[in-house]
Amino acid sequence: MNTDPIADYLTRLRNAIKANHRVVEIPASNIKKEITKVLYHKGYIQSYRFDETSAQGVIKIALKYNPTTKAPAITKLERVSTPGLRQYRHVENLPRVLSGLGVAILSTSKGVMTEKEAKNENVGGEVLCYVY
Repeated sequence: MNTDPIADYLTRLRNAIKANHRVVEIPASNIKKEITKVLYHKGYIQSYRFDETSAQGVIKIALKYNPTTKAPAITKLERVSTPGLRQYRHVENLPRVLSGLGVAILSTSKGVMTEKEAKNENVGGEVLCYVY
């Protein structure tokens, strides 16, 4: 049993990027699906597909690379809130990643979203990870 499924998700993505894989398969959960949707809408991954054939399901993510330099779109994935130490932020104290160039993904009462969307919705929440 995995104690931190979000950290496992980020580690699988990180390892696939370092190995220059095109596609990575990750066991599915609702929070992982929502994080995948945020990464897709922000342009960090090329595409994704939810495969529901098995009992748990699988998320297939096509990673995005620069066509000329072969550099990955994601340079760093950093887990912030852990099961042992949850990190919550009020709407006035939402983090900015790389002065706005990166994205902080939050779990709020209105769903999983970026810090900019949370600021527009006027909600705070648990800071799951930083992506840049």
